[in-house]
Amino acid sequence: MIAVGCDQGGFLLKQEIIKLLRERKLEYKDLGTYDEGSTDYPIYAKKVCECILSGEAEKGILICGTGIGVSMAANRYKGIRCALCGDVFSAKATRSHNDSNVLALGGRVLGTGLALEITNAWLDTEFSYEERHIRRINMLSELG
Repeated sequence: MIAVGCDQGGFLLKQEIIKLLRERKLEYKDLGTYDEGSTDYPIYAKKVCECILSGEAEKGILICGTGIGVSMAANRYKGIRCALCGDVFSAKATRSHNDSNVLALGGRVLGTGLALEITNAWLDTEFSYEERHIRRINMLSELG
């Protein structure tokens, strides 16, 4: 399952991401927000991260205006490896090398087409399981 959350800056893009997940027949959980009214991005980062850390979801997608706020909030949680991606290469690399479990996107900085390409690349790329990448991920875990 994929946990999806956003603040008002990511609401419209979240609707498109949910359409993509439905088309791909992927199970997801929409954790809000549910309209364009002003809200606080840490609320939704917390919901998505807790859903992953509890084992209810395997991955998450977070969206705010730039993607910066949600990525900063998500990376405060031990066990979360959130990557803010603005291109397809980074989306593939963060899955293959970093085993990222949360994708952050900027709803006000990415066009819908590119955001969907990034999401597809992130969803389709598997972790490489190369020793050097495992070692580096373990080093991240030791940071705190």
